[in-house]
Amino acid sequence: MTVSQLQKVANTSALTSTTVVLDQIRNDIICGQLAPGAKLKIELLQERYNVGATPLREALSLLCATGLVERFEQRGFRVAHVSAEEYAEILWSRCTCEEDALRDSIERGDKNWEERIVVTQYHLQKASEAMQSGEPESLPNWERWHSEFHAAIISACRSKYLIRFCAQLYDAGNRYRYLARLAPGFRKGAYEEHKRISDAVLARDADVAVSLLIDHFRRTGDILRERFSDFDSAQADRKA
Repeated sequence: MTVSQLQKVANTSALTSTTVVLDQIRNDIICGQLAPGAKLKIELLQERYNVGATPLREALSLLCATGLVERFEQRGFRVAHVSAEEYAEILWSRCTCEEDALRDSIERGDKNWEERIVVTQYHLQKASEAMQSGEPESLPNWERWHSEFHAAIISACRSKYLIRFCAQLYDAGNRYRYLARLAPGFRKGAYEEHKRISDAVLARDADVAVSLLIDHFRRTGDILRERFSDFDSAQADRKA
């Protein structure tokens, strides 16, 4: 194997390690396993994720661009803080961006787009039923199809940049959902709201679909704001 081939393999391996650990850290932040404000010490993260320092630093630098990680004092990283003001900005941005993406998808979507929505809505229904029955591992499965559903309805949008930004906003908002879910009694009726959105989208009724989607976001936002008022801000100094 030539030097250039060895270098290519090494670069591919490094990229893979960075991508894997980036997804792990991202998921742990969104799920609340890494608390808001927690210092992300490289040595501790190496043990936690069993990865080298270089992929870790690369992953943390990339996550800074998503808003989930912050660089502080040019000396290290920490999990981004949370606040009611930030959530209000996320909610407004999501309503604005997803309205544009959904309207364009409804206008341009083809049969494959419709089929993707039908499939994800079906799986979301089954996952919701499993959640209500208290089946093991039902929450991760619901989260998967919830994410797939919201991605599916805007997937025909012509702007890939807008789709990527909507995905970033989904992650940012999802982080607040996980923090709120630490309190008991997460709201019911979420599946029914998704079903109404799906029906309006497939009927190509953009005005109704957008209205239902934004109302869905705002209903969730109202509950998150109530629960966020009880959030323990002291945990912002907790170390990873």
